[in-house]
Order: sequence, then C-alpha cells, then structure tokens
Amino acid sequence: MPKGSNTPVPATALRVELGWRSGPGVPDADASALLLVGGKVRTDADFVFYNQPAHVSGAVRHEGKRATGGQVTDTLLVDLARVEGTIETIVVAASTDGGTFGQVPGLYIEVRDAARDAVVARFDSTGASVETAFVLGEFYRRQGAWKFRAVGQGYDSGLEGLATDFGITVDEPQHTPPPQPAPTASTPSAPTSPPQPAYPTPPQPAPPAPPQPTYAAPPQSPYGAPPPPPAAPPAQPVRLTKVTLTKASPSVSLTKQGGTSGALRVNLNWQVRKQFSGWGSKRGRAVAMHSDLDLDLCALYELADGRKGVVQALGNAYGSLHQPPYIHLDGDDRTGAVATGENLTVNLDHIRDFRRILVFVTIYEGARSFADLHATVTLQPQYGAPVDFSLDECTVPSPVCALALLTNTGGDLVVQREARYLIPERGVSPQRTVDHAYGWGMNWTPGRK
Repeated sequence: MPKGSNTPVPATALRVELGWRSGPGVPDADASALLLVGGKVRTDADFVFYNQPAHVSGAVRHEGKRATGGQVTDTLLVDLARVEGTIETIVVAASTDGGTFGQVPGLYIEVRDAARDAVVARFDSTGASVETAFVLGEFYRRQGAWKFRAVGQGYDSGLEGLATDFGITVDEPQHTPPPQPAPTASTPSAPTSPPQPAYPTPPQPAPPAPPQPTYAAPPQSPYGAPPPPPAAPPAQPVRLTKVTLTKASPSVSLTKQGGTSGALRVNLNWQVRKQFSGWGSKRGRAVAMHSDLDLDLCALYELADGRKGVVQALGNAYGSLHQPPYIHLDGDDRTGAVATGENLTVNLDHIRDFRRILVFVTIYEGARSFADLHATVTLQPQYGAPVDFSLDECTVPSPVCALALLTNTGGDLVVQREARYLIPERGVSPQRTVDHAYGWGMNWTPGRK
C-alpha cells in the first residue's frame, strides 16, 4: 500500500505484524496500539503496549516478538468483533529502543487474516531518519465497516511523545516499596522428591479492572438525588520503562529497580514456528516434527533456612504464595498465549526467606525438543520496571531450558538471564538434569499430572 491509501478489512480476527531486519547496530522496536474516540484515548487503559499487553475489552493484545533468519516481528492480535461501539479508530504504532528508525532497515506493517493466514494489507515504511516513534497504520470505521489506512507519520519524541499526543498520561514515578515484614521462624525440613504443597493454596484475587470512562451523568430522579457513587481509585500513570536482558547484558538488580516487595509475576509465552511430531531423518540429520505442544513452567527454590524444592504442575506441586515456599504456579496452560501462558508468582514480601530461585521450562508432551519454538519470558514486579528476554534459537535436541536465576545476595536481588538448553542423559528426567546442572542436590521420583 502507498502512504495515505486505505483498503477494506474483510475479516475481524487479525494478526498485525510490525517487522524489520535485524543486524549489528539495529535498535529494538516495539509495537503498540491506541483505541481512540474523537482522536484521543478515553483513559490510559486504551493504550496497549509491552507494559500493558491486553485491552480490557479483549479486542487488542500484544503478543510479543519473534526472530527468524535475520527478521524480527512484534505482533498485535486485533479482534474487531470485540471492539467497543464507541471506539472509532485503532492506531497501530511503533517505537524504537536505543536508536532511531533511520537505523531500522526494512520496516513494515502487515495485517493478516488470522483464520486464513492471508495478507489483508501491507505498508512498507521508507525514508525514516531521526524518528523514534511512528504511526504506521490505523483501523477506522466507515459506514459500519472497518478499513485500514497506511499512515507513516513519524515522531522524534519517542513513545512518550506519541502517547501523550493521543492523551496518555505518562510518568515514571519513583515507588517507595512498603516496609518488609520481619522474617518468620520456620523449622527446616529435608527436601521432598518432588515436594508436594503442604498447605492449601489460598484463592488469588482477580486483578482490578482498569477504570472505565464516564460519558454522561444519569438523569435526576424527581424523588431526590441518588447517593453519590463510590470514589474511583486515582488513575495510575502509564510507565514506559522496561529492561531487556541480552547476552551482552544478561543481569539486572531488582533492588536498584525498586522491585523487592509485592508480587513478582513470571510469564512464559510461546509460538510454534512449524508443526512437528517427533523426530525424523533427512539426509542423515535429525529433523523435528511438531504436534500439539505442552510446556510446563517450573521453579527450583532454595530457602534461607536450607529447605529446597520444586514448584511445577507435575505432581500437582503448585506451591503457595503466602506460606513456604512463597511461590505459586497459577495453572497449566497449553496455548502459550501472551495474555495467559504459564505464570509463576513469587511473593517478594518474603525476600529474606529466599536464597535462590531457578525458573525453568520443560516439554511435557508434543515434542522432543525446543527446535522451531519461539518463547518470551517476562518478569513483572509489582514495583519497578518489567524485565523481559527472548530465548535463543534451539539447535540441539533439548527438552528442558533454564530460563532465569534469581539470587538473594543479602543486600541485592539479582535476575540473571540463563536461556540455557540442556540435554538429559538417557533415562534422566529434565528436572533431574536441571538439578544437576545447578547443584540443587535433590532426590527425584517419577510423577504425573
């Protein structure tokens, strides 16, 4: 599509890909979306990006990045059937991290029919120079139907400038974490194999819904004014800060980020690049063949009092958030969706009770290796910036990958990107393989879920 042109959108379920060519000196880029009424957002909740990955309506969500063969894509899923009737426009934008779009080759936006995997529209953005943010395209209503327009409008003020231009409140507040409770005494016990939760898992409260806009005051009753509605909680400004771990910069201090209390949520989401079902042979080489894939997010933990164990779906060892080990696995997901995926929550209010936590992932069924799999790990502390990283491409027949190691050094809580694929010896489980690689020293018995 040429800049400024438009085209009808014949489908409602869409994949919107922001893509570019990677290489030395090429900055990272991030896709985002803004849902507008009269050219502005209603509230900050109408901004979908890496720190706020899903709209409350479910109409737009940020799926995440994948890199294949020198090409990087960042994807948004858009369901036009779920867009609220008041929304007139959905702007699709991009911003750079660590450079300008003049340094990003081959930038494009592509709209695909998610059901048929067919291209609906594509706009190649050229001629960028000092811009650090771009409005690449927009979906808009016209006579009851949706259309897509190629925009190509650049900003040199980054994501912050773009967001504020559409009515987003952007701030980077310095959070003061609440005081941490004193550590409670507990009786050491030997690790179990694998440990079962000794306590019932308390129900987890649902996250509060983003504040909804109020459009008009209700009519006054002739019998007297109704009681005033309860005061809405104050709006929280959007935080744009993020930390991306790489091979060159593999660790970050959560203490320096202010993330040493509250809940730390660890999310794993994945995409299968190709379908496979086992291993075949091609000219003497092992070839992966995908089928339905089930990944399990797990965590080995070592507490300050010496207790060790594992949190995992296998054996129903889901852990507990408010009692030892202060780690809870939310559930067992089989889709890899970014809005759900596999999630672990760590209670950082008990940071003094932790010595180290190793987060890892295993293939439960559907494959023998992580080949052709793209996965992203995000650690979202309640206070401080989110930490994310992608896994490197797997080139070995590995069914288990160590993701991240959290270490409490006494005065600092450090997250170390591992992204380490391990190959078990014959007859050795993936869990035992991780244990041996990191010196946990537990005893293991077969389990099932």
